[in-house]
Formats: sequence, C-alpha cells, structure tokens
Amino acid sequence: MGIFDLWLPILVSAAACWVMSAIIWTLLKYHNSDYRQTADEEAVRAALKGNAPGFYLLPYCINTGDLKDPETKKKYEDGPLAYITMLPNGIPGMGGKLVSQFLFFILVGITCAYFVTRTVAGDADYLTIFRIAGTVAFVANSFAFIPESIWFGRPWAMTLKNVIDALLYSLVTGGIFGWLAI
Repeated sequence: MGIFDLWLPILVSAAACWVMSAIIWTLLKYHNSDYRQTADEEAVRAALKGNAPGFYLLPYCINTGDLKDPETKKKYEDGPLAYITMLPNGIPGMGGKLVSQFLFFILVGITCAYFVTRTVAGDADYLTIFRIAGTVAFVANSFAFIPESIWFGRPWAMTLKNVIDALLYSLVTGGIFGWLAI
C-alpha cells in the first residue's frame, strides 16, 4: 500500500479538521481570551505605524555581545520586552488563510498516510491505524507551539489550548484513517 492509496482518508480528515477548526474559532471562541489589549492602544498603534510587515524584536538586540552594553542592558531592565508581528494594513483576508489551513491539514494527512503505510501491514485493524495516524496528527498539530512558549513568551495557557485543539484534530484524523484505511 502506498501513501496515495490513502487519498480518501487524507482528504476526509483534512476536511473534518478544517470544519472542526472553524467550529473552535467561530463558535466555541475559547481562544478569544488568549489576546489582550495594550494599556494605550492608540499610542501603541501610533508608535508602530510605518513599520513594514514582519517580525520585530523589542528592544532590538540580535548579538548577545551587545547585552554587555550598559545602554542595551538598561533597555532590557526598563522594558518592555516584546516580539511583535506586523501584518499588512487592511481588514485581514480570510480566503487565503482558510485555503492555507486546509492545505496544512492535507499535509498532516499525507504525513499520517506515510507513517501508516510504512508501519502497518495491509490487514491492520482499526485501532492500530487509529493509534499511528492519531499520534502523528497530534505531533504535527501540537509540538511546534511549545518552543513558542519557551523562547518567545507565548502564554502557556495559549499553548495548552492549542495542544487541546491538536488532540481533537488527532482524534478526528486517527478515527477517519482507522475507518477509511482498512
């Protein structure tokens, strides 16, 4: 059995996870509490105007040797410390993001199919396929969030919610693979 013999569970699991993601973000909205408002939004907006889209470091220091400089050291001690993601101006378009999210879930499905086809015999049962596909889907959907909290200060509660989302996606993916790959 090859990876693309599992095209149906790849596509069905991607579609199911995409729908689940939409439900999580538009109906359940438990991620809304992940975001905070700055103390003076208008002053922050004014200060950030003119920066091109990108990822910014505040205070800006990419050479650890500069941390010995008293002026740089003072900036760190006085704060604030921030990682800032700047996006293009305008109301964010959802179309491209929704397509990209679906393509991501297809990529996860292809990765699950790879592991399933390389680790189980053609006569594998539902539970065996569920475990492999579900585990791979969980790792693919969750582990990258952890370094975001370790290195970039993303609140651990936010990471935990993303890991819970990943668990839900993995249960759906594992279930669909177990059902359709037999």
